Amino acid sequence: MKDRRPGPTVRTRVHELRADGERRHEDRLATEEPLEIRLAWPGTAARRVWVTMRTPGHDFELAAGWLVHEGITRGVHGVAYCTDTDLSPEQEFNVVTVTLDGPPLADPGHRHDTFSSGSSACGVCGKDSVASALTVSAAARWPGDLPEPDVVRRLPDALREHQRVFERTGGVHAAGLFTAAGEALVVREDVGRHNAVDKVTGARVLAGASPAEAALVVSGRAGFELVQKALAAGVGALVAVGAPTSLSARLAKEAGLVLYGFTSARRCVRYT
Repeated sequence: MKDRRPGPTVRTRVHELRADGERRHEDRLATEEPLEIRLAWPGTAARRVWVTMRTPGHDFELAAGWLVHEGITRGVHGVAYCTDTDLSPEQEFNVVTVTLDGPPLADPGHRHDTFSSGSSACGVCGKDSVASALTVSAAARWPGDLPEPDVVRRLPDALREHQRVFERTGGVHAAGLFTAAGEALVVREDVGRHNAVDKVTGARVLAGASPAEAALVVSGRAGFELVQKALAAGVGALVAVGAPTSLSARLAKEAGLVLYGFTSARRCVRYT
């Protein structure tokens, strides 16, 4: 039977219009499909807690990381694609069930009591109120060294070396966890910047390692939802290629998270 598992890119034919002429050729697009996350624990049947648009690949990591960042759990017992017989072939690899050893740390039904969903652009869509969106579930802070400024300036290029899907499509974000010396521990890509961060944390959790490390590096701007996730993971510094927002800088300052923006080989700006 042919594997229906979607890949991170899809082929398409395009008509390229240039100043020096036209040509038709094959191109690649970043795949964007929905992922439904279900949650189960002993004595409780699996229930839907979130639907997000994502780039297929590392789906189990995305689900695990999202649950950690939401403060629902610090670890998972298992993750699997759903095998419900009523799922269509297109849904087969777009629904995952996360199983916990015991009840969640926070009741997902309280915040997700109806169909909750998010786009690939926003990590906080579906929150029940502004207050809940601003709630930070912070883990213990990274106790070790942080990268020096000369290392910070090298981090975007180090992240770029691992952006294979971006090389083929130009249409995805990236996030990576780095040591204080600038060593990449895990890098993930996704059409949604918040999904990429979820995948990074989920990769560490599923590997039995702590998601807390010296620096989380992101390829875009540092919105407050990324600061929330950095705090939930326990990282020491958030390094962004783009700009932070007023709220992200405020949250980072209040929580003791070091925040860098406009980071490149030539400069970086520290906000906290």
